[in-house]
Amino acid sequence: MAFEGLSDKLSAVFKKLRSRGKLNEKDIKDVMREVRLALLEADVNYKVAKDFTKSVEEHCIGADVMASLTPAQQVIKIVNEELISLMGESVSKINYASKGPTVVMMCGLQGSGKTTHSAKLALYYKNQGKRPLLVACDVYRPAAIDQLKVVGQKVGVPVFEMGNQNPVKIAKEALKHAKDYGNDLVILDTAGRLHIDEELMAELSNIKKEVTPNEILFVVDAMTGQDAVNISKSFDELLDINGVILTKLDGDTRGGAALSIRAVTGKPIKFVGVGEKLGDLEPFYPDRMASRILGMGDVLSLIEKAQTEFDEKKAEELEKKLSENKFDLEDLLDQMQQIKKVGSLKQIIGMLPGANKIKDEDIDEKQMVYIEALISSMTKKERQKPSIINPSRKKRIAAGAGLRVEDVNRLLKQYEQMQKMFKQFNKKGKNGMPSMPMGMGMRNPFGF
Repeated sequence: MAFEGLSDKLSAVFKKLRSRGKLNEKDIKDVMREVRLALLEADVNYKVAKDFTKSVEEHCIGADVMASLTPAQQVIKIVNEELISLMGESVSKINYASKGPTVVMMCGLQGSGKTTHSAKLALYYKNQGKRPLLVACDVYRPAAIDQLKVVGQKVGVPVFEMGNQNPVKIAKEALKHAKDYGNDLVILDTAGRLHIDEELMAELSNIKKEVTPNEILFVVDAMTGQDAVNISKSFDELLDINGVILTKLDGDTRGGAALSIRAVTGKPIKFVGVGEKLGDLEPFYPDRMASRILGMGDVLSLIEKAQTEFDEKKAEELEKKLSENKFDLEDLLDQMQQIKKVGSLKQIIGMLPGANKIKDEDIDEKQMVYIEALISSMTKKERQKPSIINPSRKKRIAAGAGLRVEDVNRLLKQYEQMQKMFKQFNKKGKNGMPSMPMGMGMRNPFGF
């Protein structure tokens, strides 16, 4: 997960801070030195790290932290506020055109994920009621147009292309097409290079001059660290970009680019790519990201994602089944499949408070795969009435899932325990206490 190393190091620093009780000026300077080292190890720009810790130090001393009853909490509060300030205070949105289609020009180096993230952006705004049009302006990279057509089809968004003609002409014709066909959002997937060159920048400048995009978004791979910041600065100097889309923030990136880009370029991160699926694009919330860095989780993003992906009708049916003690293995399978839409276990756990204390090796994604395989190997009758599963059925189920009979026994035993637990909560619910919804407060109990 992004920022994992930084989050661990900051947690260790603040843990020491809590054990000291009262703080003096030297304590704060020592702590800020450790914070600065943690930021530098996370590949944060040196000047950004230096200015950040200097600002936190000044605020700590000026806020009478040393006289506070809970100095460690005060320091963490100030660090949180400074992180939010560093990354942009609030979420930055797309600048919409006052009249006619809104034109978004995507730019960046080859391999940064421009084409995929053009489709991700189109899907994001399509889900918000917009009528996007994807435009194939990359006429140089082999199969770039075909790739855009494929991802466009997957997200259900039309693609405008004119083969290998001049990209400036393609962009102009696409804008006319959008006006004729009622597309209110035009996303230009422009060409990239392996490095910045005059020809590339001249072409992008010409597109900008002829089409006058409302938004120029620079797509950059978070895995490139400080290079990402330097490249962003170069593009901004030549094109005056409006913002950044940071990709692969779900990978093993140290996170330095996310913390440095705005301070160096003055331009905000507007979206982040958080997975390989075309739905894995999120607005960048500086306050939520600061919370995640400090190990406090990002529950708001998790709730929003769940509300988007979960079927409300199915949720109501499930609630009714739970209240009537009719929850079966078919319901469990359905719930697991809905959870997968929200994200991987690693992504979901990463949004929970205290996630930095959970190591990657403790998150076994295979557990859900095993459970799904076992339930899928059962007949519909067996899922609805697990009590009929006898030894011969267990052998068949285990063989069908490629697992052991012991695994079937473990699943059935845990299912029985779940049933007992739901009964207890339903009884408490009748006495004025709310019954517990599926999954809340539960660790994965199956232990495969």
